[in-house]
Amino acid sequence: MVQELNEQLISVKGKLRKKQKWKKQLIDYKKELTETKHMIADLKEKLSSEQADVEKMEGLSVTRWLLTLKGTKEERLDKEKQEVAIVQLKLEEAIQSKDEIDQTIDELTKKIELLGNVENEYSDILQRKERYILENTSPTSIQLDKLIELEGDMIAFLNELNEAVSAGSLVNQSLEKAVEFLEKAKGWGTFDLLGGGAISGAVKHSHLDRATEHIHQAQSRMRRFQKELSDIEGEADIQVNIPGLLKFADFFFDGLIADWMVQGRIEESLDQTKTHHRQIKAVLSNLEGQVTQKRREIEEIKTEKKNLIETGQGKYTYFE
Repeated sequence: MVQELNEQLISVKGKLRKKQKWKKQLIDYKKELTETKHMIADLKEKLSSEQADVEKMEGLSVTRWLLTLKGTKEERLDKEKQEVAIVQLKLEEAIQSKDEIDQTIDELTKKIELLGNVENEYSDILQRKERYILENTSPTSIQLDKLIELEGDMIAFLNELNEAVSAGSLVNQSLEKAVEFLEKAKGWGTFDLLGGGAISGAVKHSHLDRATEHIHQAQSRMRRFQKELSDIEGEADIQVNIPGLLKFADFFFDGLIADWMVQGRIEESLDQTKTHHRQIKAVLSNLEGQVTQKRREIEEIKTEKKNLIETGQGKYTYFE
């Protein structure tokens, strides 16, 4: 009877913890969705303004004639077109992020609905267990019950640690690919500067496009990793600026896209990406160490339970 109640309680506590976690994530995603929608509106307005500036400069006017005489028109026009390209890229990035957040919100909502009223289920099992304890008490059974409850809590936390590790590993993979293609772009960029011609330039741009895809993928995956880290921040030993992790791609889009032909920009973006890659690897190493430690603690509890059942004596000190 008591073993069945304990198994039910551990199961429902796990569900309850998941529901609380998903509801918290849902609030965060909805807030992020609102911010992203505002960003899209601002970028659309800015894009329209930037495109109008380019059209003015390309049209026949006294201003164009004067700029041509001064030899600055083409330089000004190139700058304006670069600004249009930057805004367009940011807008596409924001729209893609919005679609991904919408999809995640839908998935979380469905998962929460599938759990049903787990709060009432937990309360019901807890009351049944309380009645059983009142009717069947002994020092050994009480101590064993505490061990079982502690084990359940640790297993639930271990699952969350593993989910964070899984999410971080995906970010790590994307950053590794981004570094790989930025390295290739850097190499072809050097060849381009030495007179490689149109083919080397095209290859360089191809690698930069692939790097951009993986940077976006990393940023998208970072969103989930950030949420997973936030869920365990109070219980895990995490020394990292969690909100800052989500913003790392700003430099990439503001700097590198501004002028693909400037070799220094590729090197700067490569250095930035490598820095964030190292940071994610350090966080992952920390989390994996905590996973190992938590598994060790769970095994210690299992051993203590076995000793308590066999001898009626225990020495576990977590709740003394």
